[in-house]
Amino acid sequence: MATAEVAARVEAAAGATRRPSAVLLLACSAHFVHDGFADILYVLLPIWAREFGLAFVQVGAIRTVYTGAMSLFQIPAGLLAERWGERRLLALGTAVTGAGFIAAGSTGGFAALLGVLLIAGLGSGVQHPLASTLVSTAYETGRRRAALGTYNFSGDLGKIAMPASVGLAAALVGWRTASAASGVLGLVAAGAIFVVLARLSTGARPATDSRETSGGWGIRDARAFAALSAIGVIDSGTRTPFLTFLPFILIAKGLATAGVGLALAILFAGGAVGKFVCGLAAERIGVIRAVILTEVATAVGIALVVVAPLPVALVALAPLGIALNGTSSVLYGTVADLVSAHRRGRAYGLYYTITLGASAVSPTIYGLVSDAAGVTATLLVVATLVLVTVPLALALRTALAAPERA
Repeated sequence: MATAEVAARVEAAAGATRRPSAVLLLACSAHFVHDGFADILYVLLPIWAREFGLAFVQVGAIRTVYTGAMSLFQIPAGLLAERWGERRLLALGTAVTGAGFIAAGSTGGFAALLGVLLIAGLGSGVQHPLASTLVSTAYETGRRRAALGTYNFSGDLGKIAMPASVGLAAALVGWRTASAASGVLGLVAAGAIFVVLARLSTGARPATDSRETSGGWGIRDARAFAALSAIGVIDSGTRTPFLTFLPFILIAKGLATAGVGLALAILFAGGAVGKFVCGLAAERIGVIRAVILTEVATAVGIALVVVAPLPVALVALAPLGIALNGTSSVLYGTVADLVSAHRRGRAYGLYYTITLGASAVSPTIYGLVSDAAGVTATLLVVATLVLVTVPLALALRTALAAPERA
């Protein structure tokens, strides 16, 4: 009886639950809200620039501060969750982000706006590592990659819904009220996160007897984790510059500026589908095959869009979007396979920090290449570099042979 009681306490402390679908829904909701907050900035930036008389460098600084703060807090969030539990920290971070957007609605200038968005970005840094950990733990023996693919997809829905809602609200009642209203949504979401996770008895502070005493990152196979991270760096570090310079390629082919927006919408729609579908595909065909398939398709798709006539390039955008974004869902689930359960939060924080960092710096690097060699040559370099992920994926084969049922 005592053994069973200890086992139950360990299971509860680790965040296990008999209702994994409820945990997934909660994590998807958190992802929806946080990714929505991140892309609300795209709607508000031109409004702030006009109201506060901002230069373009100041507009860029706002985006950099928010994204940079969010990136930098990934690892600390994972470490703190080992002491506080995902439940309290995820709720607190969501509340801080919501409060930041409420405060943004009352700012009177650039410096104050930068300060509150720095804090809001730090709060949002908890979401990716902690929600991913909750889903991974809930589906410890289930279809983890399919679940993480669904979680990944939910963020794209937030990127569509929340900026559109704030844009409409800003036109009707002003940006200050719209920003404050979105912040209130964050506070409501924070309360819901805490209450729902408490009812599910998951994400609590780990019990002392459930934690291993070993330090470090809990990475069981350093070589495999390094290969996985390298794939993530290349995947993120090529996706962002491709999206940055794609409009220039399409305009050079004769597409009007208005058509570029539609083309990007098609690409993003394909990407949202890819995040969901590729997680399911990895459950069927295995991680290695899924990574290789999506990355090769990405390389071919980028090259096709660059060299093909405009009608062909436009047709290729939707399937390219599926491959371009789909790899991330496969990779997220694989992080959990390579680390100990008690260190999963910090490992996800490490992985997200590395990949988000690559996404942040790569446009500048490829911008320098574009200035020297032209955009067409740059994107062909991007397509070629994507193929480097194939040998890296093969390096994972031994470590992932059992999960893949190869």
